[in-house]
Amino acid sequence: MAQKELLAQEDYQKIYERDEKRAQELYEFLQSSTDKFMRYKNIRPCVNVKEMFESSAKQWPDRPAFLEKPSHKEPYKVFTYADALARIQALGTALHAHGLRGENIAVMGDNGYAWATSYLAICGTGVVVPLDKELTKDEIVELINIGDVRGILYTKKFAEEMAVVKAEAKTEISLFANLDAAEEDLLDFEVSVNVLLAEGQKLLDEGDRSYLDAQIDAEALGFLLFTSGTTGFAKGVMLSQKNICAETMIPTNVMGIVPEDVFFSVLPLHHTYEGTCGFLIPLAQGASIAYCEGLRYIVDNLAEARPTVFLGVPLLFENLYGKIWQNVRKQGKESLLKTVMKINNVTKKIGIDLGGIFYKDILALFGGRMRILIAGGAAIDPAVLAGLKSFGLSAVQGYGLTECSPICALNPLIGGKDASAGYLVPGFEGKIIEADPETGIGEICIRGQNVMMGYYKNEEATAEALQDGWFHTGDYGYIDDENFIFITGRKKNVIITKNGKNVYPEELEYLIARSPLVGELMVWEADSGRNEDTVIAVTILPNEESVAEQLGEDWSEEELGALLLAEVEKMNREVPIFKKVRKVFLRRDPFDITTSKKIRRFVPENKEGREL
Repeated sequence: MAQKELLAQEDYQKIYERDEKRAQELYEFLQSSTDKFMRYKNIRPCVNVKEMFESSAKQWPDRPAFLEKPSHKEPYKVFTYADALARIQALGTALHAHGLRGENIAVMGDNGYAWATSYLAICGTGVVVPLDKELTKDEIVELINIGDVRGILYTKKFAEEMAVVKAEAKTEISLFANLDAAEEDLLDFEVSVNVLLAEGQKLLDEGDRSYLDAQIDAEALGFLLFTSGTTGFAKGVMLSQKNICAETMIPTNVMGIVPEDVFFSVLPLHHTYEGTCGFLIPLAQGASIAYCEGLRYIVDNLAEARPTVFLGVPLLFENLYGKIWQNVRKQGKESLLKTVMKINNVTKKIGIDLGGIFYKDILALFGGRMRILIAGGAAIDPAVLAGLKSFGLSAVQGYGLTECSPICALNPLIGGKDASAGYLVPGFEGKIIEADPETGIGEICIRGQNVMMGYYKNEEATAEALQDGWFHTGDYGYIDDENFIFITGRKKNVIITKNGKNVYPEELEYLIARSPLVGELMVWEADSGRNEDTVIAVTILPNEESVAEQLGEDWSEEELGALLLAEVEKMNREVPIFKKVRKVFLRRDPFDITTSKKIRRFVPENKEGREL
């Protein structure tokens, strides 16, 4: 049932009782779990997202919910849970008044208080359609058409794109709401969100309770998220509020999020990883969210916000970790730090952690209060996680997909496995199908309340991905006897050699990327010609800072080429003959990447470079 199919009050009462029963049963299941990793039971039943935030605001009205920088030179401005709820209810009431109850409503723009409260207001009135702020004008129009969007809220930098949408979109959009433009700067078809807020507040003051009393069907479509912005390939993932509620309850049992936590928000909110894990989960626990101004301000914002939880992609943490060691080497203290780490790793085993003393300057880089770093979106080098842990930080990685809202598995803070993508927390189920009899590697399938409803208006893709309640992830890997998932690669990326062996590019990329000389890389199957063995190739974009450290400032292309060939040969000595990389290409231009910073594997230009 779509949210727009309004029912009689008695029908909604039955739906609410069903949703409340489901939430209570999941809560009791998690509370009663004897799983050794389920150390933290400070969760609450989550019936739907609207009620979740209302109950958080009731329990913690004066606690900071959002921290945002008005400008780089100004301090963080604090918005409490009570502040946010008042704005959400006024905006939601206005959206009702504009006829958008139950409709698909898009939100687009930079991370911040306006985006977050717009999203939450839509949760109480219709279907949220978060759009990638890096889409082209044509892609925005395409996704709005695919997603049957009827209203859109956005920041002023996208006004030009909205003019194109107004002219070209096939769907009938009744509301273009600009979140931050001054009244005099609005285009003729735009309305300021301030006007909407005033309208909504006036209606509330007059006794309008249409939004306040709006009932939510937690099993209906609540969120429509697009997995790709590439024209012709976008799939709309349909998530319900039931899916999201499962995520606010299950993973927290191995994380221990508390109201005193401050999350540092860097990743784009339209991605499910940040949208669920860095946004809705902290709000369900009464925690705060501090928004980063942008990548170049990370260090400054960390120092000011002093967060305790930081979600990022592997590249972000690997870069920060690399810079720590670069600075240490420049100071001539590399040997000293390694000695200190060895000593501290020993003393920690007897309950004495000297990290706060030895690593004070390093921890200051993260704001001084950081306790949890969570990597997601791709595999991270286990050595980086281990290194960050040595500095006294709890660094873990998780595994998820948009279709799973997104968390499927998450390493616990204590007792996790750095090489694993994550632990199947009770409440999430996983299995391997079509496993190789020798390795146990096969396709990973996931089942649980977090699994999507399907793909929007795409029954063929839905039937392929969802079978008997199991979501077929398209990822290859295995699950060990302790329920930890290990990823070996993507099904669609696997290279099948002439003799029938499977080679996972991601595995080789991980092995080669351990070299500090490698910035980014892509492993691929080169044309081997007729009747020849499979040729595995790699294209490498070097890390020029590391190259300069090793070769000096006046290094030549020939010296660089020799170094990279040597690094690849090191990797080749570790793998069977059928996995060896036989061609190496040196690339000087950045790769063509997605908005989530992943290299597009099937773009021919990404293979290009000078063969070494």
